[in-house]
Amino acid sequence: MNDRKYLKWYNKVGYGSGDLAANCVFGLLSSFVLIYLTDTVGLNAGIVGTLIMFSKFADGITDVIFGTIIDKTHSKMGKARPWMLWSQLGNSILLIAVFTIPESWGDTAKYAYFFIAYTLLNAVFYTANNIAYASLTSLITKNRNERVQIGSIRFMFSLATNITVASITVGFVEKMGGGAHGWKMVAIIYAIIALIVNTISVFSVKELSEEELSEGVKRNQNSEHSKISFVESFKLLVGNKYFLMIAAFYILMYIQTGVTGIGIYYMTYVLGNPALLGTFSSAMMLPMIIGLAFTPMIVKKLKGMYKLNLAGYMAAIVFRIGFIIAGYLKNIPMMLICMAIAGLCTSPVTGDINALISAASEYTVRTKGKHIEGAMFSCSSFGIKVGGGLGSALSGLLLSAGGYVANATQQSSSTINMLQFMYLWFPLICTVFITIIMYFLKVEKANTDWDLKHRK
Repeated sequence: MNDRKYLKWYNKVGYGSGDLAANCVFGLLSSFVLIYLTDTVGLNAGIVGTLIMFSKFADGITDVIFGTIIDKTHSKMGKARPWMLWSQLGNSILLIAVFTIPESWGDTAKYAYFFIAYTLLNAVFYTANNIAYASLTSLITKNRNERVQIGSIRFMFSLATNITVASITVGFVEKMGGGAHGWKMVAIIYAIIALIVNTISVFSVKELSEEELSEGVKRNQNSEHSKISFVESFKLLVGNKYFLMIAAFYILMYIQTGVTGIGIYYMTYVLGNPALLGTFSSAMMLPMIIGLAFTPMIVKKLKGMYKLNLAGYMAAIVFRIGFIIAGYLKNIPMMLICMAIAGLCTSPVTGDINALISAASEYTVRTKGKHIEGAMFSCSSFGIKVGGGLGSALSGLLLSAGGYVANATQQSSSTINMLQFMYLWFPLICTVFITIIMYFLKVEKANTDWDLKHRK
């Protein structure tokens, strides 16, 4: 492990604040775009979910492309920072566009407008921003502990922003006049905040030179400093099993996020109080923030991330089962406790996942002699897009299959059963599969074993 310190405290906080900007966009979309489209614009949940799914699949194709473009970028600002800077302008403009669907248009035109704006936002601008931002983990420091620290700080900002967005948005929309106008004004405010904070984050750090990034890493004897084509980048990615595991982790995590994004429906029609969404979001995310604060220290003490990540997810399975039991009993305090502890248990992975991606990238440098940090970090954006797309599509399709009726005073028993499956059972299913991935994700050991074998 590289023990040199590369970052000051203000670099770490400045970098981490970038997720505040990202989640002003992602948080509003993931938690509220479906209910905005169904209950304000009047569109069908099943059709919207299908459109989001196709949009996300198209979006997933651009992830590796942008990752490769970032790897080929050479500027005074570095590889990733220029892309992170300019792309946020598109994010902000298109976030406003998504929540400003013309009321006078027919349904077909509304669906088309939404699909185009949503796809441009995610497939182009959010993709460029997210991959560039994530890539900086490998490009601004080589110190593993610092990578875990900035990952933890980053996701503290992410969780705090998501808590805030989930807690205040419904009331904020009403204060802004309610209805379509209220959603538009809230989107404008979030978009401006995101633009300002993203700019601050970009200029709070500097990238290391490629020579410095390569220093101390013995490359494969066939290593070349030649430019890497998209096809070669793709082959290097799919040939790295740890990249595939991390991509699968992201897909599962964001499928879960997409499906449980119906939380506002669950609170409204099962628990009878939509204001509880903020309470439940806080119960899950606040303990995660606490866990993230201690993650760097625990990783350093354990001299690695593997044991902590695996144990955390195994424990989360137990508390997810408790959450299901409490849900059927409608025991809200017990639900909140189980959700909080499950969130605490899974928080280490949230904090050190970027460090794991960096380790996977270094595995490619060791075994293939190629730097593909940008392409490697596309696993996060790819997983978010594909997972989020599948999750959103499932949300819409399952709501429609359950017989959901927009703005109904009371939903049918089939809808209630569907909401319980989506909010209670689905997170457990995803947690089990992620635990299996954590068991096999031994990238740190793979790097250590390679070093021992080749540095005699």
